[in-house]
Amino acid sequence: MNLVLVATAGDVGADVLRRLRADGVPARGLVHHDSERAGALRRIGVEVVVGDLTRPDSVDAALEGVDRMLFAMPVSPDHLLAATVVATVAKARGELRALVGLSQMTVSQMTATSTAESNQQRLHWLAEQVFNWSGLPVVHLRPTAFLDNPLFTSLAAASIRRDGVIELPFGSGRTSPIAVDDVARVAATVLRDPDPHIGRVYELTGPRPIDMEELAAEFSRALGRSIAYVDVPIDRWRADFLARAGLPPHTEQHVYTMARLHRENRYDRASGDVERVTGEPAETVEAFVASRKDLYLG
Repeated sequence: MNLVLVATAGDVGADVLRRLRADGVPARGLVHHDSERAGALRRIGVEVVVGDLTRPDSVDAALEGVDRMLFAMPVSPDHLLAATVVATVAKARGELRALVGLSQMTVSQMTATSTAESNQQRLHWLAEQVFNWSGLPVVHLRPTAFLDNPLFTSLAAASIRRDGVIELPFGSGRTSPIAVDDVARVAATVLRDPDPHIGRVYELTGPRPIDMEELAAEFSRALGRSIAYVDVPIDRWRADFLARAGLPPHTEQHVYTMARLHRENRYDRASGDVERVTGEPAETVEAFVASRKDLYLG
């Protein structure tokens, strides 16, 4: 059986690699830096290589013996360059049965000239065009906002512990956030047997759209205490919370734009693609939070 290459092994990638190895699928992880996470992957039988997705020689070496690949970069200003290098090298090699690209649900609502989205969302849109133009056997995964995002984890946890509230600038906007684990389940399922999925686009969301009052109610049930939602003016939220999070400028701009688009109700979408692909529904907010009580209650 040929190798599956997962590049890079961020949260989604590492989860996909664990799932593949649990099923006995030979897998290689391409990481930018050797780390304890890379060591943990080696211990479960993943072949780990250190490389750079923006360098053709590095990608070419990583693709040796590979017939399926997951392209899953974290937020990066180099996203489009890396996608172009991957598509070019993979096309020249001519050995891939499937190239699975991790994109964003926002791309489903974008056009060639739309301007409301973040720089990162624009790079994802362009990367999808490159993969499609390459003629490679492509599958696009477009998750919505991650439940594991700081918006719903560390930032929410800080205000919950302090005041028993979730402070976000989402107004009355609705959202259907998805857990990294569910995205990884879909990706691993596609990579195990990609042929039925080639050419498909899967929009990955939580079970249903909810507004922030409903989200706070799910947090309350999960944590066994009353949690309220406090709507914060978006510019004050950016200055008081986001700007102090220590994020790189590219990432900060992306998170701010995600918050603004939530407020404009651009995330009011849900699909059943997680269950259609894997046979199991996506995790609810309540279940996600209940499994992480220590994070939110300290």
